[in-house]
Amino acid sequence: MYLVYADQQGQVYDHPELFGLGRSGESLIEILAEELIPLPEGATLVSLPNCHPVGMDPDTGEMTRLSEFQAVGALMPQGFTRLMLPGYVKSHKEEKLPLFGYTAVVWYNGGFYVAAEQSDDTHKWNPLNFPEDEKEHLVRKVLEQYPENRVFNHLSNCTLGYGCLTASNTFFNRWEAGLPVSYSCNAGCYGCISEQPDDSGFPAPQTRMNFKPTVEELMEVMLHHLKTPESIISFGQGCEGEPSTQAAIITQAMRRVREQTKTGFININTNAGLTDHIKAIVDAGLDLMRISTISAIDEHYNAYYRPRAYTLENVAKSAAYASSKGVYTSINYLVFPGVFDREEEMEAMIEFIRQNGIRLIQMRNLNIDPESYLAMIPPAKGEVFGMKQALEIYRQELPDVIIGSYTHVPPVEFQELRRQTLSI
Repeated sequence: MYLVYADQQGQVYDHPELFGLGRSGESLIEILAEELIPLPEGATLVSLPNCHPVGMDPDTGEMTRLSEFQAVGALMPQGFTRLMLPGYVKSHKEEKLPLFGYTAVVWYNGGFYVAAEQSDDTHKWNPLNFPEDEKEHLVRKVLEQYPENRVFNHLSNCTLGYGCLTASNTFFNRWEAGLPVSYSCNAGCYGCISEQPDDSGFPAPQTRMNFKPTVEELMEVMLHHLKTPESIISFGQGCEGEPSTQAAIITQAMRRVREQTKTGFININTNAGLTDHIKAIVDAGLDLMRISTISAIDEHYNAYYRPRAYTLENVAKSAAYASSKGVYTSINYLVFPGVFDREEEMEAMIEFIRQNGIRLIQMRNLNIDPESYLAMIPPAKGEVFGMKQALEIYRQELPDVIIGSYTHVPPVEFQELRRQTLSI
C-alpha cells in the first residue's frame, strides 16, 4: 500500500518505502487492505494543486511530508463510493481545491488501488460507453432535427463541452437523460457547480442556463426521449437552479406529454424545499423523485445549502407526500468521509429515511474543498465509525432501502401503485 505522488510535471510515482495515507475528516489515517479495490475503469488520476503528499513509515508509524512533490488522488466514475480522501498537507492553507471528489489512491499488488467500494452497477455511467465521435454525430443530428429548441442547444454544450453523461444520454436517446428547466434557485449551496458568489474563492466549473424554456420546448425533449420502458427524463441538472421553481411549465409539459405517451419515467432531482410546488408536480404525474441532501441535522444542512425561505421540515413534508402518492422517492446523499460516518449524522439520517418513505439512497461523493467544508459545519459530537462500517450499519438498519449511486427504474410493484394512485 505504497504512497503515490507526482512531480511538478505531473509524472506519477510510487514510493519504495512509505505507505500511503487516507484522510477522514481532518485526520490522516492508515488505509487497510479491506478498504481497497483496484482502480476502476473510467477513473482518472489527478494531482491536488498546492498539496504535498504525506506517507507513513510502516515500521515506526512515523509520518513524512514530501514537500517537493504533489499529492495524487483519483476521480471516480459513478457507481463507486469513496471511503477516504488522499492524505495531504496544503502548502498554503488559504488555497482552495477545485470542486472534485478526490479519493485516496495507493500502489498495491503491482497496480493502482483506491479506498472505495462499488455501490452500483457501473455500465450505464462508464465514460468509455460515451465515445466522443459518436456523441458529436448524434448532437449534430438532433440539433438539425430541432433547430429552434434552446434546451437541446444548451444540452449540446453540456455534452460536448463538459462531458456530462446525463446530457449525453439525451442525444444517445437512452437510459436517464437530462432536461434542465430553471435558471433560478431557492438555495445558495456552497458547493454549487453552476453558480458561485464572487467571494467564494473558486469558480463554478459549469455555466448555468440563462433562459426560461417554453412548454413546447420541454415537450419536444420529453417526447424525443421517452420511447422505451427504461427511458428516464430528469428535471434538475447541475447546469441549472432548482427545477421546482418552474413548476408551472413542468406540470403543463408533463400532463400534455402523458396524453401522448405513457412510456418511460419522469423524474425530478430537487432540494424539495418548495413543498406546494412539489405536490403540484407529483399530482401532475411524476414517477420518480430524487432529493438532494447532505444531512438530516438542521445546522449542518443549513450551513451547506443556505436555504432561502424553506427548512428541512419542508423537505421532509415533500418526501412524505411524494412517497404517499406512490412516487419512487430517493435521496441524493452528498457523502464526505469523516462526516457521513459520524454517529449523530447517521442517527438523524436513518430516522429521516424511515419517517419519509425513502426507498433508495444514491451515494454521491461530495465535490468540495475539504478544509472549507469542515470549517462551516458543526464539529463531530459522537463516534466516527469509518465509511465501511457506517455503510454496513445503514444496510442493517434499513434492510428494505437500496444503497446505490444513481436513479433506478422502480420495481414493478411501485409502478403499479403509482398507476393506481394516478387513476383515482
